Amino acid sequence: MTKMMNNNKSTTHSSLLIVFSFLLLSPCVFAQLTPNFYKVSCPNAEQIVKQVVIEQFAKDPTITAGLLRMHFHDCFVRGCDASILINSTSSKSSEKTAGPNLTVRGFELIDEAKRRLEAACPSKVSCADIITLATRDSVVLAGGPNYAVPTGRRDGLVSNPNDVDLPGPTQSVTSAFQTFKNKGMTLDEMVLLLGAHTVGFAHCSFFSDRLSNFQGTGKPDPTMDPALVTKLKGLCAIGSDPKVFLDQNTSNVFDNEFYRQIRKNRGVLKIDQELASDPSSSSLVSTLASNPAQFFKSFGDAMTKMGKIDVLVGTAGEIRKNCAAFNPRPKTFIDSVLDIVEKIIE
Repeated sequence: MTKMMNNNKSTTHSSLLIVFSFLLLSPCVFAQLTPNFYKVSCPNAEQIVKQVVIEQFAKDPTITAGLLRMHFHDCFVRGCDASILINSTSSKSSEKTAGPNLTVRGFELIDEAKRRLEAACPSKVSCADIITLATRDSVVLAGGPNYAVPTGRRDGLVSNPNDVDLPGPTQSVTSAFQTFKNKGMTLDEMVLLLGAHTVGFAHCSFFSDRLSNFQGTGKPDPTMDPALVTKLKGLCAIGSDPKVFLDQNTSNVFDNEFYRQIRKNRGVLKIDQELASDPSSSSLVSTLASNPAQFFKSFGDAMTKMGKIDVLVGTAGEIRKNCAAFNPRPKTFIDSVLDIVEKIIE
């Protein structure tokens, strides 16, 4: 009798493992990002997001830079899944706590858009789509291109600060490009996306060595325009680690002035200035500096492509009720199977 019970237990155990393996390995059918994804489920979704951006832009035109940075930092870590929005808890840190993300801003705008969307269409519009749409809308308000944003992204279920590995301001073109290449982006697309610095700014600590002690020489970076060195020294002497615009000419306008500036050795960040001097990127910088229409078209295309990096679609991920927190996770059938398997194994 004992032998028969053990055989039955073994058979049941094997059957459950086969079922569980089938559930894990069965292919899922995923939808794709499409224009007007919310046409039926939330017809006014894009207009609701746009209205929130309009209101915030009227109070703070620099929000364009903030959203562009948020969008980039989100998509280059686990894909465009809004993992950057998750707040840390007492037991687990999130991406927000990673060094590169400590100065990311614009979270309140995303939260407000989500609040209005939940009131209009509960659990329909993802936080990942809100980031992508809001970024595009803010670029347009700053004078930039109105590029395509297909929607249908879903929100991720993981936010780990250890996953955050982004290119830094002191990297070379070659080194920075490796990160873009790993995400399926080309060198030209990297040059175009960095054109977002036309409305960006940076804390003085990110480039202070270029002003007085470049690479331990005790002198400013010789590749920086001396007049800009003098100006930035004055700006950085005010307050505690203040911010300065990366485009010192048309700071809040989304245009191609950034490329004109770096061709005059007026790049604030080392990586920006090297775009104009590195043989692999200098030719495109020259073209974009003289052709604003090409910059707008190509920048828009690059942003559309970036917005598709490792997206979750179909039934993957979730649609968060609160962008700063994962939805409470209900127990699924797979969870139940796992519980049974664990008990049998015990």
